[in-house]
Amino acid sequence: MTTSTATDPVRRDASEFSSVYAKIKSQISLMMVGQDVVLDSVLTALLAGGHVLLEGVPGLGKTLLVRTLASAIQAKFSRIQFTPDMMPADIQGTWVMTETEHGHELRFQEGPLVSNLVLADEINRATPKTQSALLEAMQERQITVGKRTIALEEPFCVLATQNPVEQEGTYSLPEAQLDRFLFKVVVGYPNEEDYAAILERTTGDETVQIHSVVHASDIMRMRRIARSVPVPSHAMTYAVHLVMATQAKSPYAPALVNEYVALGSSPRGAQALLLAAKVRALVAGRYAVTTTDIREVALPVLRHRMVINFRGQSAKVSDEMIVQEVLKTVRSPVEQG
Repeated sequence: MTTSTATDPVRRDASEFSSVYAKIKSQISLMMVGQDVVLDSVLTALLAGGHVLLEGVPGLGKTLLVRTLASAIQAKFSRIQFTPDMMPADIQGTWVMTETEHGHELRFQEGPLVSNLVLADEINRATPKTQSALLEAMQERQITVGKRTIALEEPFCVLATQNPVEQEGTYSLPEAQLDRFLFKVVVGYPNEEDYAAILERTTGDETVQIHSVVHASDIMRMRRIARSVPVPSHAMTYAVHLVMATQAKSPYAPALVNEYVALGSSPRGAQALLLAAKVRALVAGRYAVTTTDIREVALPVLRHRMVINFRGQSAKVSDEMIVQEVLKTVRSPVEQG
């Protein structure tokens, strides 16, 4: 077998992946305006098999984004509006007594978690008990109700939102649950030039039609392609050094981390860096991860995997400042050579 013949399937996979990505993005862009970073992050997480935490004030189109994405990939969509009185059964499902021709029998009524794309609105309003039910679904891809365990249909992706301003009646997400999100994305206000297009699409009499351009099964195939992307040793070493640099007292930690970070990222952060970087490489038409791919995803991957100590909070040190300092300090092995 010649080298060109051996690489043909690889090229086809990379080409197919970038084509699917572009098709989905083009459909969502019919509705969403001026949120390219958010859109790319959500698509990257979906194709990498991860979940996304979207942080931003209400009214920025987060619900519209997820609903449009579900239409574009022909997937089941559900929305959960979390409140402090919500119980695990409200999102998992429960047993109900139903009347049949043979009498009465117990049947399981599925909750909104049994879906492909789940929008978890204001997740920090849920109590710890309900958050733990969501955590099981995110990590294990299953729900447990009584003695029954239900495997969730793939692709399964949770896109959760939280309001960074209003804190009354909220419960902070535990580190264990935050760590299950591949990305934490900060959704900002649109630019001035985007407002006209937003208002035209949302207040006019024309209805934008979103077409299903891929099937949910195609997403699973794209995930398998993404996982098969090779990672050169220098890129893997760079990802490891970035994660270790968030850990105080490690040999790669900058002074800012040593002084202000109480808890750094775990190995799950390195896994997330590589999975997201593989998707970014394929989108760019490459079938190998580079350190540039890793740098591009470092902020949304690492920003929520650190705990800033009291001294850092008093000094108003943000997670973004920490990640930027880590990226500035840690050089790739190729640069060092």
